[in-house]
Amino acid sequence: MPSFDIVSELDKHELQNAVDQANKEVTTRYDFKGTGSEFTLNDTTVTMSTESDFQLKQMFEILIQKANRRGIDIKCVEEKDPNVQLKSAKQDIVLREGLDAPIAKKIVKLIKDSKLKVQAQIQGESVRVTGKKRDDLQAVMQLLRGNEEIDMPLQFNNFRD
Repeated sequence: MPSFDIVSELDKHELQNAVDQANKEVTTRYDFKGTGSEFTLNDTTVTMSTESDFQLKQMFEILIQKANRRGIDIKCVEEKDPNVQLKSAKQDIVLREGLDAPIAKKIVKLIKDSKLKVQAQIQGESVRVTGKKRDDLQAVMQLLRGNEEIDMPLQFNNFRD
């Protein structure tokens, strides 16, 4: 029986490239000269540090722009509260990956409500969809691509015929 997996993965190499490009732009921009502004990447968390809240907002826009150009979906970006003190400001940006339980349940519910002849089951951080016809599986892919309720980027891999 044909099947595929629904996952949400983050390309860590492209994320590193986006952070490097953002750092390069911050060091060359005139409005950031002498502020010690920088991006640091730790696994899937980007920490922005600078002097003011206004500059944090500018740095966030730079990071989003660079990540978008590198093919990282902006749906997975989660902004934490900024920590602003007298002459320093820091903010963490978390890039989520993997399907957690509520999102996986929402995906399974959407598939079951569509009345397509497929089965969906949660397997860790992915959802496996199986069906008798390849066309039904492609209809599930189309359904999930066009859905606005799921606030995570989805990839479809491990397609078996």
